[in-house]
Amino acid sequence: MTARNQNSDLDFQPTLDLGVIGNCAISALIDRRGAIVWSCFPRLDGDPVFSSLVDADRPESAFLIEITDFVRAEQRYVENTAILETLLFDRQGGVVEIIDFAPRFVRHERSFRPPQIVRRIAPRHGRPRIRVSVTPRFGYGAAEPDQARGSNHLRYVGATQSLRLTTDAPVAYIADGSPFALDRPFSFFFGVDEALLHDVDATARQFLEKTTRYWRDWTRSLSIPFEWQDAAIRAAITLKLCSFEETGAIVAALTTSLPEAAGTGRNWDYRFCWLRDAAFVIQALNRLGATKTMEDYLGFIANVVDDYARDGSEHLPPLYAITRAGSLEEHEAPALAGYRGDGPVRYGNGAAGQVQNDGYGAVVLAAAQVFYDRRLIRPGNDLLFSQLELLGERAAAVFDKPDAGPWELRGMSHVHTFSSVLCWAACDRLARIAGECLKREDRARFWRETADRMRETILAHAWCPAKGYFVASFDGEDLDACLLLLADLGFVDASDPRFVATVDAINRQLRRGDLLLRYDKQDDFGQMTSGFLICSFWLIDALDAIGRREEARALFTRILALRNHLGLLSEDADPATSALWGNFPQTYSMVGLINSAMRLSRSWERAF
Repeated sequence: MTARNQNSDLDFQPTLDLGVIGNCAISALIDRRGAIVWSCFPRLDGDPVFSSLVDADRPESAFLIEITDFVRAEQRYVENTAILETLLFDRQGGVVEIIDFAPRFVRHERSFRPPQIVRRIAPRHGRPRIRVSVTPRFGYGAAEPDQARGSNHLRYVGATQSLRLTTDAPVAYIADGSPFALDRPFSFFFGVDEALLHDVDATARQFLEKTTRYWRDWTRSLSIPFEWQDAAIRAAITLKLCSFEETGAIVAALTTSLPEAAGTGRNWDYRFCWLRDAAFVIQALNRLGATKTMEDYLGFIANVVDDYARDGSEHLPPLYAITRAGSLEEHEAPALAGYRGDGPVRYGNGAAGQVQNDGYGAVVLAAAQVFYDRRLIRPGNDLLFSQLELLGERAAAVFDKPDAGPWELRGMSHVHTFSSVLCWAACDRLARIAGECLKREDRARFWRETADRMRETILAHAWCPAKGYFVASFDGEDLDACLLLLADLGFVDASDPRFVATVDAINRQLRRGDLLLRYDKQDDFGQMTSGFLICSFWLIDALDAIGRREEARALFTRILALRNHLGLLSEDADPATSALWGNFPQTYSMVGLINSAMRLSRSWERAF
């Protein structure tokens, strides 16, 4: 990709040095030069109307604010908010300030989060010249919308949606892409095709003030570790931005088809809610004290349980759309060339049709929170328990059956130890809920006996005496990073020599520098080379659990250094270069950061 700014001799290739803004309805990714390179409408899993991040052939499909004679940029978040500030510098000493946010605050006693992006630009120094270019495309890059001008707006009209840019800047300059001198502040509202009924500048300033107050109030309510506070706060805000508040769903990432490594074909759509993530996300939200977001997510999970109970389905789907409706069928978008030209770009995810048996345990683990947590408005009851028992029954029936596994293998199946242990966890937690919360001793006894039988079978087949460690699949010999979770799930004690030996084996065989492979064997797409970041956090937690805290803390500090300039993480990183790869920002990675920071930090009571 060549430089966007024709007055600059700097090449500019897409990277994951990106910031994210959003309001739990829509989101946008913004590069270091202040260009919106990815944003979906009318919601965060919608059509990517700005898609230059995954379209090397069409870098102009973006919302660009360019400074003539660009020399450098600076970027930061406004403290404790999801509001991004970018400064652009020119050769003459001129400076442009760009403030980006998605409005979010309480209005009329309701959450106000319109599908809208607000951009404010102002001259910080001098009289810089800028060019503003707004070039959305529809149909996953395939269609150029019709454009219509108004007195202070531009409309972009496509077959399925219309979008509007309202501004107090000269509309003719925007439409024609003409440079002009920035001698005063201007504001831009981009979103659904609705008229802005009030003064542009005054509304932008008011929205900015209220959105700033919202995020700072939200952050103030968090429980955070004494150490690594900034990292935990940024991860918490980013996790919040990955939620779709209308239904409570939390997506795995805000993007599709950012590859796990160059040239691998591992390009997937992550704008869905994976059940596997549920227990880990709930754990992080609970530790943060983000109870409203947690309860909304639990509401989404409860609706999944309702669906399963009502439909009588044989299998629980491993992932859901953020509204639990619509097709997840996987397609390729031929009009988009891919991140750095590395396609294909996909929408939908074929893993939705896989058999993944870990989902039963993930749902029960997440739902258990509502039976124990006295803060929640909607506590667990007998009806929910009876529905969860259906999941337990299915877990007991399939725990020793082959599935696609936690890494969603597309061309093979095994009896995966992680899936089996999650099935055990479903029955184990049902026994606890029945006995401790509902005082139903008969059901507690039934589920305890069921879980104990399952555990005996798993131990017989998942422990490999010849190797001296737990293995990825029944009666196999390979390792899997998921085995680092066996103690956290309560399947074995952290002090169990078998678990300690497994941690040591994974540390030796799957570790590449400070990163971990998920597994080290050929799969449908060849040999894996990138480190999956959540696995490093699992290793950190496991090392701490077995008594190697200083080693865990040192590794945690080094993994934090992999974050981009704004403190964000993607899914993967290159062990050789430390470059970030994979979909972005990655919920799993942010959750891992939060949970490890909470675990390793000095307590507030002993901090000073």
